[in-house]
Amino acid sequence: MEVAANCSLRVKRPLLDPRFEGYKLSLEPLPCYQLELDAAVAEVKLRDDQYTLEHMHAFGMYNYLHCDSWYQDSVYYIDNLGRVMNLTVMLDTALGKPREVFRLPADLTVYDSRLCASMHFTSSTWVTLSDGTGRLYVIGTGERGSSASEKWEIVFSEELGNPFIIIHSISLLKAEDHSIATLLLRIEKEESDMKGSGFYVSLEWVTVSKKNKDNVKYEITKRDVLRGKSVPHYAAIESNGNSLMIISYKSFRFVPMSQEFEENMDEDMSEKNKVEPLYYWQQTEDDLTVTVRLPEHITKQDIQVEFLPDHISIVLRNLQVLEGKLYSSIDHESSTWIMKENNSLEISLIKKNEGAPWPEVVVSDKQGELVRDSAQCAAIAERLMRLTSEELNPSPDKEKPPCNAQELEECDIFFEESSSLCRFDGSTLKTTHVVNLGGNQYLFSVVVDPKEMPCFCLRHDVDALLWQPHFSKHDDMWEHIATFNALGYVQASKRDKKFFACAPNYSYAALCECVRHVFIYRQPTPMSTVLYNRKEGRHVGQVAKQQVTSLETNDPILGFQATNERLFVLTTKNLFLIKVNTEK
Repeated sequence: MEVAANCSLRVKRPLLDPRFEGYKLSLEPLPCYQLELDAAVAEVKLRDDQYTLEHMHAFGMYNYLHCDSWYQDSVYYIDNLGRVMNLTVMLDTALGKPREVFRLPADLTVYDSRLCASMHFTSSTWVTLSDGTGRLYVIGTGERGSSASEKWEIVFSEELGNPFIIIHSISLLKAEDHSIATLLLRIEKEESDMKGSGFYVSLEWVTVSKKNKDNVKYEITKRDVLRGKSVPHYAAIESNGNSLMIISYKSFRFVPMSQEFEENMDEDMSEKNKVEPLYYWQQTEDDLTVTVRLPEHITKQDIQVEFLPDHISIVLRNLQVLEGKLYSSIDHESSTWIMKENNSLEISLIKKNEGAPWPEVVVSDKQGELVRDSAQCAAIAERLMRLTSEELNPSPDKEKPPCNAQELEECDIFFEESSSLCRFDGSTLKTTHVVNLGGNQYLFSVVVDPKEMPCFCLRHDVDALLWQPHFSKHDDMWEHIATFNALGYVQASKRDKKFFACAPNYSYAALCECVRHVFIYRQPTPMSTVLYNRKEGRHVGQVAKQQVTSLETNDPILGFQATNERLFVLTTKNLFLIKVNTEK
C-alpha cells in the first residue's frame, strides 16, 4: 500500500518582518458608494433540519457575492427573481445599476428544500452555475469583458441528485477535447451513523466533456465522490485537472462512483486474491471500522454479526468468517454493522476505553490489514517531534524562558484540533501528499492569478501568510508569496467577523463583521516625514495603516469581495463599494 508523502510548508524568511510595530489607526475617510438593488438577494436561510455546525459553515456563512477574477472589479450576485446580476466598475463616480446577464430557467420559489444558488467563473468565457435544487448548469458566456461578445448560453444542464453548492471549477482544453471539471459540496444524512450528528460532507468531482468539434453535446464523463465529517476550509482542482487539494479538520476519502474505476478495482482484486487480507480496518480515538469484502449475490439475510463486550462473531451464509476475543472491550450495544452498496460489510466498533490505540482487532488474528489515515500519521509524527526532550524545561536560566500559558491572551489560544492539507490524485484516487498544519489556523482564500489554483492564507505565529499552490513543482508545491504582518493576531480579536479577504496584489487585507463594520489593514508604506522611536532609539520610515468603515445600513452583510482598488459589500437590499486604493 502506497504511503502519502509527509510534507511541510517552507516559510520565506525575507518575507517576514520581526520588527513590525503594529497598525496605526487612520481616521482618513474612504470614499463609499451605495447602490440600491432592484430586487433583494436570493438569500436561503437554514432550515430546522440544518442544525449542525457544518451546515452553518457551508450554507449559513455562504458568500453571496461572486468576483470575476478574469476581469477586475466585476462582481455578480443572484436575486430572488432568479436573475444573475452584474456590476462592472469603470468609474466610481459614474456607477450604473447592476445589469441582468442571465436568468435561471427554473422557478426557485416552488422548491422547499433548496440551497443557495452558487456560481464559479471557470475561465474568461465559461461559468458553472447551480440553482440550489441539485441541477448543474455549464454556461458559455463569450468574452465577458466586452458587452458586444458577451452572451450567456446554457451548453449543459442536468440533475445530479441532492442539492449542492459549487466551490470550484476549471476549464481544460486538450487538442479538440474540451472539459469542465467542477467540485460540488453537499451535506447529507447517513441514517446508519448512530453517533455524532449523523451527517457527512460529500465532495463530488464532476467532469463534463465534449469529445471533439463535431460533437456539439456536452456530457458527464467522470464522477467521483469524497466523504468526510467536516466542511473543508479549502478545496480546489489543480489547473491541469489531474489532482485535488483539500484543507480540512477531518480527513476525506474517495468513494468511487464511476463504473470504469470499479471494473479496474475488480481486476486488481482478482490478481491479488492470493495475498488479499480477509478484512481491512481503521481506527480513531473513539471507534474502529472493519470492512469485509462480501461474496457475490449475498443478501442481508445471509449475514450474522454478533457483538459481545469482549467478543465478535461474523458469519456469512453459515460460514464462520471471523470469530474471537477482541483486543479490548467495546460498547456492544452501540456497535453497528451495515451492508454497503459496493458489496462490502462495514462494522463499527465503539471503544469502551476511548483514546487507547488497538494493535489488532481480534487477539492473535493476522487476517486483517490496518489502513492508516495519512492525516492521522502526520499528526502523530508532529506530536512525537515535540517529545524529543527528556525535560519539560531543559534550560530555565536562559534569557527567554518558555512561554507561560498564564500570560497568553484569549486570542492566542487555538483549538487543539489541527487541520491537514491533503493532495489527492485524480486517477488513482489516493492521497499523494499530506501537510499537518498544526496550529496554523486557516483564514481565507483568494485568487491571485485566475490561471493558477486559489491561494490560501494561514496564521503563522502572529502573522498571516499567503500560500500559492503549484502542481508542477513537486519539491516545492506550496510557495509563500506574501505576509500580512501581525494580522493573524489582530483578526483573532474580531469576534463578530464574517468574511475575510485580501487584494490580489497583497496591498491590503480586509475583514467585515456580520453587520455594518469593515476593517482594512494596509501593508507598510513609506512616510512623507520620518518618525523617531524613542524606546528603541531608531527612525521609523514606514507605517502600516488600519482603517474602519461603517456602512449606512443595519441589514446583515451577505457578501464580501476585494479587488486591488475596491471593496464590494453586499447586503439584502444594497451593494456598497469602498474605494480603497486611489493610485493605479
